[in-house]
Amino acid sequence: MSSTIVLTGGTGYLGSRLAERLLEITDHRLVLLARDPQRARQFIDAWGADGQKRVDVVPTDLRDGTIEGVARDSVTHVVHSAALIFFNVEKLDAQAVNVDGTRAVTEFARRCPNLQRYLAFSSLYSAGTRTGRILEQPHPPESAFANHYEWSKARSEQEVLDGASGLPLTIVRPGTVIADGPDGRVTQYNAFHNTLKLFFYGLLSLMPGDAATPMYLTTADFTATAAAHLLLSPRGEGIYHLGPDPDETQTLGELIDQAFDVFESDPAFRRRRLLRPEFCDVETFRHLVDASRSLGTSPMSQALQSVAPFAEQMFKRKHFDTTRLHAAWPEHPGTDSPSLTHAVIDRLVASRWGRNQEGTSWT
Repeated sequence: MSSTIVLTGGTGYLGSRLAERLLEITDHRLVLLARDPQRARQFIDAWGADGQKRVDVVPTDLRDGTIEGVARDSVTHVVHSAALIFFNVEKLDAQAVNVDGTRAVTEFARRCPNLQRYLAFSSLYSAGTRTGRILEQPHPPESAFANHYEWSKARSEQEVLDGASGLPLTIVRPGTVIADGPDGRVTQYNAFHNTLKLFFYGLLSLMPGDAATPMYLTTADFTATAAAHLLLSPRGEGIYHLGPDPDETQTLGELIDQAFDVFESDPAFRRRRLLRPEFCDVETFRHLVDASRSLGTSPMSQALQSVAPFAEQMFKRKHFDTTRLHAAWPEHPGTDSPSLTHAVIDRLVASRWGRNQEGTSWT
């Protein structure tokens, strides 16, 4: 009987890269559970002949609470990467997709008689507003959260831990993915890129946060490679932090300084004579956000509202332990955070955040 890997989120940013990686390093069949089968087939076509031969699509909406149309006896691995990943996600949407959807996948995994591994994607943000050393183990139940996304990822983890008790289980917590790979190429933009854009165009002059807060930034290639390794490794069970080691991180202050060093090499930016942002405390920033609501849809109001959902985290110094990751993946390549962020910021400026695809500065 052939081995089958069932994957949710296979048309997502990380899930599609993981699927492609699994096609490269295994001979397993892949089944993509997808709300949009047509979009999934576009990915399969891009993966070439091997993808077309080895990948099937089963139309599935995880919000329905059930997964049908998959022959469970052949399933050896289940990977759950589908999620809403926006910091400003509404609680009901986060509940329906991130929490209830995880419950449905976990129940499916429990009913696969030949399961060798169930791997679920979480996030470093599942730690909420806790500070200090965060171990690769379940979070304490009393955690608080800065937004509904963080809350939903913590709840999703608990759904997996409760529902998959006794199964060969892996939970991975990726850091903030800021590039496809170490060369800094960006094909999916998030709060990291958008906040730098606000600074570059002078729409934000304050930075909420503590300059000493560590930043856990990583790439899609690293995350997909790590997840594939842990999924297939006999030592891969458990909880893992997929990001730089604490001593490899940059602080928020170092990152802002580096960004403005790159910005100031651009003639158009220099002509605007913008000052580097001042750091402010959380109460000041909250008052500023509240006051900006009276400005309606002004650029300043929109800028502040875009930063507000994750601003509190910029004050929370966390040190994510990676001891278990190193033990399960001794050849762990590590992360050169300053080189990665420099490459990303340089590309953002040169391409004007993707507007100029040739990468030549706009003046």
